[in-house]
Amino acid sequence: MPARNAVGLDIGTSSVRAAELSYGRDGITLEKFGQVALPPGAVVDGEVVDRDAVRTALKSLWKGSGFTAKRVALGVANQRVVVRQIDLPWMTRSELKESLALQVQDYLPMAVEDSVLDFHVTEELNGPEGRQLRGLLVAAARETVMSNVAAVQDADLRVTSVDLTSFAVLRSAGRQHSEVATEALLDIGSRVSNLVIHSGGTPRFVRILLSGGQDVTDAVAERLGVPAALAEAIKRGTAGDLNPQEAELAASAVQLMTEVFVDEIRSSLDYYGASNAQFPVERILLSGGGSLLPGLASHLEQVTRRSVHVADVLGGVRVGRTGLDDDQLAAIHPLAAVPVGLALGVIS
Repeated sequence: MPARNAVGLDIGTSSVRAAELSYGRDGITLEKFGQVALPPGAVVDGEVVDRDAVRTALKSLWKGSGFTAKRVALGVANQRVVVRQIDLPWMTRSELKESLALQVQDYLPMAVEDSVLDFHVTEELNGPEGRQLRGLLVAAARETVMSNVAAVQDADLRVTSVDLTSFAVLRSAGRQHSEVATEALLDIGSRVSNLVIHSGGTPRFVRILLSGGQDVTDAVAERLGVPAALAEAIKRGTAGDLNPQEAELAASAVQLMTEVFVDEIRSSLDYYGASNAQFPVERILLSGGGSLLPGLASHLEQVTRRSVHVADVLGGVRVGRTGLDDDQLAAIHPLAAVPVGLALGVIS
């Protein structure tokens, strides 16, 4: 039976975020949402480096946002996570669970005993090789997963499940998937971004990109020789007036990094399309703090030749007494995809 309440916890590069959902007769309700900034270097490419800093941030998050639940669903996405589409001989779900390590050891770049494994079945096939299961194999380095779990436990919280953040994005941003057959979801974080292509909620392709909004900020800071905080404000267009030379330098840095990022997305879509011609991507939905970069959506639309829209990550979710006003709710909307999706994985 699904849980009645769940908290999804996203440990990002620049902040920790959590969302609490409840499930009742009125459907799914967002009860609480909060975030607390992390100091630079506390989390690097999705891996906790400074456990004390993360513990402090989590304790502040729980105290300041009013979370009472101590059980959390934790997301994971970093360079030591492998996601591959593979075919396996057909078997029951229980048989698959028991034999997964043996079945997939030849597909992994790491030892099976050093991995945390999952297999997400996408379809059943009948072909020359008999009945098979096609799906996405997810393998994460056990050491990294346990390090992140330990950081959460240091804050007196209990991790009840560990989920791929890409699947969390699919649950939250892909809920309104009836309008098109196949779409790409792109959640752009500070240093880690998730690209998920799905058809009607069934994932067909996942790529974790070690790039995001912070790369643009760093480029502006380097080009102008200014602190990161000022570079972030310049990137967002909230830093006030710049002299013509500064404005030109900043614009060129933003444009260059935007082009690099968009080209990486285009390459990923091309790679997917080469082996999935029967499921062409019709549109792209954006979420994540990095999606707020001015001009990104239009440039992505131009280069990929696909329509680009903002994902409705709270679609179908009622907003309860969160304590947030309309402006605050609007501000968290693009940031909520991962924590909301993690909580949805528990209660739905």
